[in-house]
Amino acid sequence: MKKNREEIIDYINTLKAYEGYVQFSHRPIDPVRDLFPRTDDIVLEDTQSFVYEAHFCKGDESIMIRQVNDGWIISQTEIGSAEVETFHAIAGLKVRMAQIWEDQPDPLCEGMRVKKLQKVVFAGFERGDAQ
Repeated sequence: MKKNREEIIDYINTLKAYEGYVQFSHRPIDPVRDLFPRTDDIVLEDTQSFVYEAHFCKGDESIMIRQVNDGWIISQTEIGSAEVETFHAIAGLKVRMAQIWEDQPDPLCEGMRVKKLQKVVFAGFERGDAQ
C-alpha cells in the first residue's frame, strides 16, 4: 500500500494500542515524542519534516513504514510463528525483532529445501524491571 505525506501521518495517528517508534528525516529519534511503548493513542506532533521510517507492533502484526521516492510504503507482516530476538536500543529500551524465514529450494544443496531469511521486522519492546 502506498500513501502520500498527509495520508501517512493520518494512518499513523489512527493506530490504536500499537507500540513502536517513528524516525523523522531531520533529527534523531526523540524518546519523548517518537517512541510509543504500549500507548492507546499515537499522535505525531512533528510537522516540520517527514517520516523517514516507522515501525509498529500489536499482537501478531508488525507494520513497517518507509519513505520511498515520492511516497510511503506500508508493509504488514504476521509474526505469530516468527523467531524473536531482543536488542538493546535507545533510552534504555530493549527492542524485540522477529525473523521471518521461508523454506526454499537451494541449488547449492542439490535442490533440497532450506530455510532462508526473508526479512526482519519490529516485534515490540521487551517488558521488564528496567522499564
